[in-house]
Amino acid sequence: MRKRRVGNQVRAGQDRVALGDTVIEFAVRRSRRRKKTVQITVDGEGVRVAAPWATPDREIRAFVEKRADWIVRQLAEAERRPRPPLFVTGDTLPYLGRPTELTVEPGDVAHPQVSFDDGRLIIAAPRQTTGDGLSQLLRRAVVEWYGERAAELLPACVDEWLPRLADGERPRILIRDQRKRWGSCAADGTLRFNWRLVMLEPALIEYVVVHELAHLTVKNHSADFWKVVAGVLPDVKERRQRLREAEKTLPM
Repeated sequence: MRKRRVGNQVRAGQDRVALGDTVIEFAVRRSRRRKKTVQITVDGEGVRVAAPWATPDREIRAFVEKRADWIVRQLAEAERRPRPPLFVTGDTLPYLGRPTELTVEPGDVAHPQVSFDDGRLIIAAPRQTTGDGLSQLLRRAVVEWYGERAAELLPACVDEWLPRLADGERPRILIRDQRKRWGSCAADGTLRFNWRLVMLEPALIEYVVVHELAHLTVKNHSADFWKVVAGVLPDVKERRQRLREAEKTLPM
């Protein structure tokens, strides 16, 4: 039932547990570098278990059984998430909270060129590149385009809200690819924002900007911090919940 590829540092295989009518199939990856903890990851690719090299099969299965309810919920949520874009004409990507149709036009260009026109994202794509290579090339170009828009829009949003939340000059702003964070405020005041923010509606962009600017005054998430945020955004709880829902719908 199990196939394994054995190497010097990693051993991988497949397994399953059955709980009533529910069968959970999972991939197991054992590593000599992992010393103690067993970790489960659930995403669009399925269930993966990372474990220390010598962890017995029965212990891994018991761990999966213990987390079965959580795994089933995560799998259901993963199925509801939008599929990753193929970067072909007809795909849609969100921009400022609105679905934006993608149009790919082969052309005599060395590198993809992305523009926004009449509510569409238009990509001039090099004719000589096809298949997966082209998809990866177009993805990088689209991410770069979003990053450029973020570099334009987020500093302007910071300038709008900064006087209401802190004194002094605008802090340093960096645009980053942060898979699990919308933004952060460093000890020196540097603000880091996820380029994906420009996929969201403006009200949610404002919430994230205000959240990080509030950290210039209160570094933690205490009651005092939320009081500062609510002082300028009375509907902070609603926006926070909408952000949690929105992040589940982003395709990339």
